[in-house]
Amino acid sequence: MKVSIVGGTGAFGRALAARLRDLEFDVAVGSREHQRGWERGVELGVRGGSNEEIVKGADLIILAVRSNATLDTARELGEAIGETPVLCVASDLLFTERGIMPGRDERSLAEELAETIEAPVASGLQSISAVELAANELPDQDALICGDDPRAKEPALELAGKLVGGRALDAGPLANARALEAMTAVILNVNKQYRAHAGLRLTGVPVK
Repeated sequence: MKVSIVGGTGAFGRALAARLRDLEFDVAVGSREHQRGWERGVELGVRGGSNEEIVKGADLIILAVRSNATLDTARELGEAIGETPVLCVASDLLFTERGIMPGRDERSLAEELAETIEAPVASGLQSISAVELAANELPDQDALICGDDPRAKEPALELAGKLVGGRALDAGPLANARALEAMTAVILNVNKQYRAHAGLRLTGVPVK
């Protein structure tokens, strides 16, 4: 599978690219600037270039830019992305004195993304951090993926299953990205409170 990571020069994108490289995926990382993307690719031992360059020919595009840049980046790359499946890993969060809270009351970032581009969109991996991806052992958690279109959901589930020690689980329609994105705030608060690296693990699901 050819996987292109838009925003692959950030902490999460770098860790994800390195993990996928070790799993022998065909990986490319991108940045707004060709030179920065190319340099990061050389550093990681994967292909690199501008975001527009690396999305061409991909089987799955992972949108790993900051949440406040997700929609604008998607609009800029819409023509280059075309109908290539996209996995959105972002969560819109608010960092306040009271703690970390969901940044949206209703529709998810992934749902808005699906209305912004022609490509099918899946959402997931919000509970997995860059630190966990960079660790020697796979994260002891499940990866939840949701989406309306199997063209995006199926490759996202295949990829997610390689990234965790648990299972990649189908979490239903794209509307459930609202819960997945909001759960990121819950996990971050728990990790801060208990100085932990908590994740998600669902019980009672039979292993196939």
